Amino acid sequence: MSTSLLKRTPVLLLLLLLLTFFLLVPPALSVAPEECTAESGKCVNKAKALPLKIIAIVSILVTSMIGVCSPLLMRSVPALHPDRDLFVIVKCFAAGIILATGFMHVLPDSFDMLSSQCLQENPWHKFPFSGFVAMLSAVVTLMVDSMATSVYSQKNNAGIIPNSEGSKGRDGDLEMDVANAVQLHSHGHHHHREAAKVEGASSQLVRYRVVAMVLELGIVVHSVVIGLGLGASSNVCTIKGLVAALCFHQMFEGMGLGGCILQAEYKLLKKLVMVFFFAVTTPFGIALGIALSSTYRENSPSSLITVGLLNASSAGLLIYMALVDLLAADFMGPKLQRSIKLQIKCYAAVLLGAGFMSLMAKWA
Repeated sequence: MSTSLLKRTPVLLLLLLLLTFFLLVPPALSVAPEECTAESGKCVNKAKALPLKIIAIVSILVTSMIGVCSPLLMRSVPALHPDRDLFVIVKCFAAGIILATGFMHVLPDSFDMLSSQCLQENPWHKFPFSGFVAMLSAVVTLMVDSMATSVYSQKNNAGIIPNSEGSKGRDGDLEMDVANAVQLHSHGHHHHREAAKVEGASSQLVRYRVVAMVLELGIVVHSVVIGLGLGASSNVCTIKGLVAALCFHQMFEGMGLGGCILQAEYKLLKKLVMVFFFAVTTPFGIALGIALSSTYRENSPSSLITVGLLNASSAGLLIYMALVDLLAADFMGPKLQRSIKLQIKCYAAVLLGAGFMSLMAKWA
């Protein structure tokens, strides 16, 4: 498999999944239950909802930027350097946020949508599609994670990454150190040990880069989905609570992604691109929902199936990333394995983050 094809694999899988959803979505039911009709009630006011949606776009954009940029901008603070204990604790807190997002927000929403009375009994009430799609998503994420790591590792061993990414002196990357260490390998046993040490550091850098890319993909998908739901709604009572909840959600989820981007040691342009896409996806989803509000009904069969399956796939990806690439990688790593005290602090941070985001499920 070529490198360019592998890089595009997540996007191709997503597009294929979307296309499959739309092809398989059945037409709307001719006789729908009463709860499947358009929103109604004293809280439904399209004119009053629009200003709230504009406020939501601005506030969520600002909080997303603050969250994802804070680890990058605070790198100069000694206590928050990636090598320090405080950085690991904060990262574990953010990983708990991401884990709870998958379990407590995205996956339950998928179950609710795909078990709705607005859908036909067969097949949607006969099989747990949400759990099935989440499981497949986790396996596909593992596949992409593993294959991308293999390809980048092969590039690194072949000396391709140092030439394409630049040296450590330019942007803090480690790859040029690897190339230099490998060249010194033949000059003695000391040089051999130095080369092995730097190669190990570079292998970890490859993992950080793959984790950052795959995590961004999962966050972008579910951010667009939740933004679409907010933008299409005209329920003023729901929007008010949802905006506040999403601001906190985006800020802390951005901290987790920002920490991964920082550890990946990308060049400045790549960092800016990843920050940009994270920050604008939810506002973009809200704007798209506003544009489609006249035709989009969140309780129509086609909308329930499409958004429900997308939520399930996002949940599987986020749960895998939080447990495997963020928490397991840190807790099984040498830093935490050397200190039981630090492990306890990190466990407390995970539970605090997961508990905080679980509590937010009451409003969003």
